[in-house]
Amino acid sequence: MQKVILLFMALLIGFPCLSSVSAASPKEITVSAAISLKNAFEDIGKLYESQNKGTKVLFNFGASGDLMRQIEGGAPVDVFASAAQKDMDALDQKGLIAPGARTNFAANTVVLIVPSGAIASIKTFEGLATGSIKRIAVGNPKTVPAGRYAEEVFHYYKILDAIKEKLILTENVRQVLDYVVRGEVDAGVVYATDAMTSTKGARIVITAPEQSHKPVIYPIAVIKGTKNEGSAKAFISLVTSAEGKKFLEKYGFKVK
Repeated sequence: MQKVILLFMALLIGFPCLSSVSAASPKEITVSAAISLKNAFEDIGKLYESQNKGTKVLFNFGASGDLMRQIEGGAPVDVFASAAQKDMDALDQKGLIAPGARTNFAANTVVLIVPSGAIASIKTFEGLATGSIKRIAVGNPKTVPAGRYAEEVFHYYKILDAIKEKLILTENVRQVLDYVVRGEVDAGVVYATDAMTSTKGARIVITAPEQSHKPVIYPIAVIKGTKNEGSAKAFISLVTSAEGKKFLEKYGFKVK
């Protein structure tokens, strides 16, 4: 009987301890974001964690289309930031975006790049159709917004038919940059912000004119049904704050 009483007392003492450990467990929010936002968002994430002690930001970077499909499939995501309106619209139409929790926060430009040590010299998008250019890396238009913008630019200059056999489709825009930097392709189409991350391995040939493609606008939103709505909204507030905008501008994004 004495052993039973001692065990009972031990359990009573132990429960509060377990409760305090549970309460002290770190909170996490998951942010799925276009890979072109990687550098800026990682900096913003560190600032968020410093301002919200006990909360950790877990990032899932990739092509906007792939991230959209993951969310459609039930992936546990709290915040989604896309490199195009199309992917966010698709989630919104399916009722997967929290009402009133969507906003546009940044813009970008589309550029043509070549390896820094490239022998072939081109100065325009039309130059991609010349014989000296054999391989052109672009994001897969089905899932990568940068690939869709690139396709629009090719249509604008009426060169798509002439270069379609040269196109090397990639899983995301950073892979395009990697191919160009390593000299595995003769040219590639990326965002200006991506080109800025590799000042030595690639150089910008020309920036696509605004009228050649849809505006590159980045929307961000809270995913409907998240259990961390307050933290998710706080992260978005930081992204759109003066502090967040400084990080975005640091990496070449245009902000309002």
